[in-house]
Amino acid sequence: MLLGQLERLNREAMLADAEIGRQITAKILHLIQTQGEKSTKHILGYTMTIYLLEPFWKGQWENNSLHYVNDRCVCVPGGGRRVGVFVSKGGTGILLQLVLSGSKESPPSEELMLQLHSLLAKVGPKDRKFGVKARLNGALNVTVNLLKQNLQNHKLLLPCLQVLRVYSSNSVNAVSLGKNGVLELMFKIIGPYSKKNTSLLKVSLDTLGALLKSKTNARRAVDRAHVPVLLYIYQDWHRNDTRHRHMLIRKGVLGCLKNITNIKLGRKAFIDADGMRILYNTSTECLPVRTLDPLINTSSLIMRKCFPKNRLPLPTIKSVFHHQLPHVPAGGPVAQLYNQPLGVDDVVDESDDNDDVETENDTENEEEDKDHHARNDDIETDINKLRPKETHSRPFEELKIYERFFLELSEDFQRFNFDNPKSASPLAPAPTPAPVHTLDTINITKDHDEQELVQGMERVALEGTGPQGGAGAEEWAEEEEGGEGAVLEVPDTALLLPLHDPDLYVEMVKSTRSVPQYSEVAYPDYFGHVAPTFREHILERVYGVQRTKIFQDIERLIHPNDILDKVVYDLDIQSCPVIDDGESLKFNSQFESGNLRKAIQARKFEYDLVLNSDINSNHYHQWFYFEVSGMRVGAPYRFNIINCEKSNSQFNYGMQVLMYSVQEAISGRPRWVRTGTDICYYKNHFSRSSIAAGGQKGKSYYTMTFSMTFNHKDDVCYFAYHYPYTYSTLKMHLQKLEALRTPQIYMRQDILCETLGGNSCPLLTITAMPESTSNDQICQFRNRPLVFLSSRVHPGETNASWVMKGTLEFLMGSSPLAHSLREAYIFKIVPMLNPDGVVNGNHRCSLSGEDLNRQWQSPSPELHPTIYHTKSLLQYLAAIQRAPLVFCDYHGHSRKKNVFMYGCSLKETVWQTNISATSCELHEDLGYRTLPKILSQMAPAFSMASCSFVVERSKEATARVVVWREIGVQRSYTMESTLCGCDQGKYKGLQIGTRELEEMGAQFCVALLRLKRLTSPLELRNHAHLLDVESDLIETRCKVSSPSTYVLEDEEHSFMEEVDYSAESGDEPDNDPDAADPHDNRLSDSESNNHRDSLT
Repeated sequence: MLLGQLERLNREAMLADAEIGRQITAKILHLIQTQGEKSTKHILGYTMTIYLLEPFWKGQWENNSLHYVNDRCVCVPGGGRRVGVFVSKGGTGILLQLVLSGSKESPPSEELMLQLHSLLAKVGPKDRKFGVKARLNGALNVTVNLLKQNLQNHKLLLPCLQVLRVYSSNSVNAVSLGKNGVLELMFKIIGPYSKKNTSLLKVSLDTLGALLKSKTNARRAVDRAHVPVLLYIYQDWHRNDTRHRHMLIRKGVLGCLKNITNIKLGRKAFIDADGMRILYNTSTECLPVRTLDPLINTSSLIMRKCFPKNRLPLPTIKSVFHHQLPHVPAGGPVAQLYNQPLGVDDVVDESDDNDDVETENDTENEEEDKDHHARNDDIETDINKLRPKETHSRPFEELKIYERFFLELSEDFQRFNFDNPKSASPLAPAPTPAPVHTLDTINITKDHDEQELVQGMERVALEGTGPQGGAGAEEWAEEEEGGEGAVLEVPDTALLLPLHDPDLYVEMVKSTRSVPQYSEVAYPDYFGHVAPTFREHILERVYGVQRTKIFQDIERLIHPNDILDKVVYDLDIQSCPVIDDGESLKFNSQFESGNLRKAIQARKFEYDLVLNSDINSNHYHQWFYFEVSGMRVGAPYRFNIINCEKSNSQFNYGMQVLMYSVQEAISGRPRWVRTGTDICYYKNHFSRSSIAAGGQKGKSYYTMTFSMTFNHKDDVCYFAYHYPYTYSTLKMHLQKLEALRTPQIYMRQDILCETLGGNSCPLLTITAMPESTSNDQICQFRNRPLVFLSSRVHPGETNASWVMKGTLEFLMGSSPLAHSLREAYIFKIVPMLNPDGVVNGNHRCSLSGEDLNRQWQSPSPELHPTIYHTKSLLQYLAAIQRAPLVFCDYHGHSRKKNVFMYGCSLKETVWQTNISATSCELHEDLGYRTLPKILSQMAPAFSMASCSFVVERSKEATARVVVWREIGVQRSYTMESTLCGCDQGKYKGLQIGTRELEEMGAQFCVALLRLKRLTSPLELRNHAHLLDVESDLIETRCKVSSPSTYVLEDEEHSFMEEVDYSAESGDEPDNDPDAADPHDNRLSDSESNNHRDSLT
């Protein structure tokens, strides 16, 4: 009632009695005060009181009201919620109106303006429209005029600056304020070291920093030579603030420099003002004081941003090697790669630095344009595409030729004598592979000029007259007669490695074809690998390691005379890639699966390494495998791989590189071990051209760096991204496995096809022999459900081959479980889908220059033969109504821990979108979750929480999605194995090794056996708890995060550096296949705590 009376008086303000208004207002205030703190709804009363008091503000009543709002609404515990209600009821607009009204008085009431601006400074940040309201209302200019008129009135100046800081968060306001001379006002307020008015100085710097986020203002600051001034101020405060009591002021100055250097002119002005040296020296002096880390980090950020972009030290980013394709599809990646105009530099753009935008963004509030309910734009939303196809895409007549790969479905075993199983073979002869040219001999060579034994053991060399080059057998024999023969002590590992035979491996290498025509064999592949018996823990990150590495990089610019810049290995000089001066390390990567393009000695014990692109490609730098010799014992070597492409890596979360020592192997310890200290992964200053970055300019490469000390004199060591597993190793293992076959095992090895490089792609069939030739036994044999497995479509994911090795060894084993599994299923296995990529040291592609796991929708028989024929096998099975019960493609994951699966689900995909669908449209058998759940209960490395069953558009051409959609296999999976280690279960805190990977392969087999038992009607009632997956779906707490990431709660957080590259284009999303699914950018809580400081 009282509010109504006051409102009527307000409408009739010109005629009303002011005294009556004051009386009513006093009653309202008294009523509000007596109500106490019962409800935040009283804030509405506060707001209306201020508004209705406006015609009667002469006197102290309004000031009392402002004091009351400040005391009861803002400056109380939990006041944030009250401020929110105050804003939602229009309180901000009323306060701004009061500012405008109060400014019309001559002179304005200082007390009123002080109160109003103090309130606005607290309320403004809660109002997303605050900047727009202030500009449209005119209060923006009022505050600026007050600021100009009261530069010496610190009492009023402080709240005005606080409000100005909030105004400046709006980009349009920031530009307007800059034009009105506010930037120059700020530089009148800030200054060198002083013990007076430090609070005012801190707010001034914050306000200036907010203004400088505008590129227009940043250019204005550069034009008026404010960059040297800021550097001088920072130096002065650094020199005089010896007790570090004013760190926030120093950080405020750095914040201003950070924003100015977001533009090219700012970075140039910073360099010209000797900013790199100034910040480097001041940061170095701050290092001993841990509390000054924020200053060091911000300084590092600025220096890295201003570090001049360097050209990658290569003549071209295309691979050193080229393979001629049968035809080059127009518009394909290879056509784009080799159709560049002559003279185009593909390593670096002409203007590598992003040009600054000349016009400001006129968006009032960029947040308005963002969807606060982040959605996943990559999730498939077309329900028709989320249903299996009901018609087959190829006529059966085309598929009949694949019948020869399924002889087991028609085998009658009449030639087999079950009374004397050794009398006949159940195996059909494998198709004769195309003839290949083989090397005549393979020898272990010795450099006759070297005196040390190990120096003579630098490599196993292939010598022959075949296409891989080298001397002929006779010529080699002549050389041996005149020279000293090398004696190599091969460790006896026959008991520990029953599937490894060095001599057999050499024979397998002879028939392996490579584009570089390799003539050497790496010692680790020759000796073999025995998994260590000790545990290898995830490396604990040393505090400050990344910062230290970055500072060492910055030293190269500040002290260029200390840099050697000496090339010691260069595959671009193929006639003599090894440059040996006797004082540097010697490198080599010219062997199967090797990858190292160039090595440059930067300092005495520091080397920059450049990886080779995948053949017929200009990127995919991740896999490495190279040899190092000529080291000094105990010397602190640092290795930097400088052309990595991914924005994050498990090297930031405890993963170590792998090393193999020949000296250790000779001593009876032939094994790969995790090694390296001071490991980190960060963006560097080497420019990545727009040609290599998909058209984006301003991109940079990343550095993976590690330090190493060697323990043996004259050792030969090998470093690898992960445990190597070559194509020749696979062939050796398959031959050894076939030798282990017993009469109870049906095993057949076919050659599915020949690759582009002339290597054969093996296809295995494994099941149990029938007990007799009776009709029942033969019928049971033929009608066993099929399980289809594949692996190693991506060459760099060597862990997938180790998991496959574990699967194959289990299937060929003699245990009762293995026998039961063979009796339960027929296994069709393609253990290596990309032999050419593996042989030639690629990371992701085949010789076609394409990711084969993106070709499953329409594979070319000429360019993607392994995918084409593997898909054809599955299409044939679907055509004869024998589609596999389970399809699983083994992969490795570079940015997540544990082992997990990706599957396909209509229901779970729809749940993550805004699609409206009826229950009948979402009808789906939930059996796709059974196998992953079984694995989570029995395999210690497996994590159900990391599994995902969402179908994404970017994955529509991958194996698991195509097999699910086109072949109709409900249980179609990608099984991902970490390259790093585990953060849960039995192996928590440990890096994964070959023993755990092989164990995973065996556990997968056991899970299939349990799946068979669970899905048999007689077994269901005893295992109902394993099939209760509907409740799992409900209990699984999931969320959708932008831009295209479907994540579960314990996914890893991104290792976010506090490095602002806003002058550059944002990081592009990794276009990875399932092995780099976007569900990888989150960090567990424990890791998040360990990496809160981005530069440590």
